[in-house]
Amino acid sequence: MSKNVLVLPGDGIGPEIVAQARRVLELVNQQDSLDLQLTEALVGGAAIDAHGVPLPEATLDAARAADAILLGAVGGPKWDTNPDFQIRPEKGLLGIRSSLGLFGNLRPAILYPQLAHASSLKPEIVSGLDILIVRELTGGIYFGQPRGVRLKEGNVREGYNTYVYDENEIRRIGRVAFEAARARNKRLCSVDKANVLEVTVLWREVMEELSKEYPDVELSHMYVDNAAMQLVRAPKQFDVMVTGNMFGDILSDAAAMLTGSIGMLPSASLDVDGKGMYEPCHGSAPDIAGQNMANPLATILSVAMMLRYSLNAGETADRIEAAVSQVLDQNLRTGDIWSEGMQKVSTTEMGDAVIAALQA
Repeated sequence: MSKNVLVLPGDGIGPEIVAQARRVLELVNQQDSLDLQLTEALVGGAAIDAHGVPLPEATLDAARAADAILLGAVGGPKWDTNPDFQIRPEKGLLGIRSSLGLFGNLRPAILYPQLAHASSLKPEIVSGLDILIVRELTGGIYFGQPRGVRLKEGNVREGYNTYVYDENEIRRIGRVAFEAARARNKRLCSVDKANVLEVTVLWREVMEELSKEYPDVELSHMYVDNAAMQLVRAPKQFDVMVTGNMFGDILSDAAAMLTGSIGMLPSASLDVDGKGMYEPCHGSAPDIAGQNMANPLATILSVAMMLRYSLNAGETADRIEAAVSQVLDQNLRTGDIWSEGMQKVSTTEMGDAVIAALQA
């Protein structure tokens, strides 16, 4: 039975990097007879320009009908001045996550040995790095109510947001993290701020309750400020990290720089049944959009994650990841991971190289 993949190029460099990832997906679809059907739709700023909203109903309907979704990136300064927060590109992304129940975000931070020189830390600190950050994606302060800006006494404006999780939400993401840790090195670090935030006191309590179901997994806890420091001081102490929406957003971007470039990091956002949206961890990079210089490898690696987690094609995913490694062995680099002695290539040329490695 054929499976449907919805492609959402988005804004900024999104269309450029997605174009290369789509080429890879179309090639392996043919090579491995995957019977995938690809369709495309608008989201984010591109959707605002065309339809006046960041998430048109047609796009949401297509996302609901798809077996998996490939997203480029959304946002840019062009749309940042709109005073209506509901008409911002990011609302399209949040709307898909919320409407589809994509609560579990998996962000691997893997340092390819060929890129040890590109990390912002010394090679001896990051060589061999392989961390998986599991981030809760549909709750917490990004979605909590009430929220807004109001006038308080003295006609002073006050902004407010609500950080809220119930135990079911915590338990759900906890299971994802424990299962992931069980499949790896059986170590899970739960990140919270239980010394000052009651919501994360509950988070820690639920994680402890869950740990009784996973006696083979070693559970530890760490405050988020210390976790940020430890990611820079000794990142290889971590195997799997699990945390809430806001903390995960920040920590996963910090972990990205350990790998040499955020342009190397894919991600998966999954529902309870394994349907997911796959995207690079980086943003839309409007400063380099249209210049054919963005790194498409995170998006290509997101395709590999999509094949593995949602499309039951793990062997094909392995081939894509091996092809990326082969390209790095050839010393081909986009600007974000380039250094002296390497061959600098464009977005398209990097896509060409991955295609050639898959065809070899």
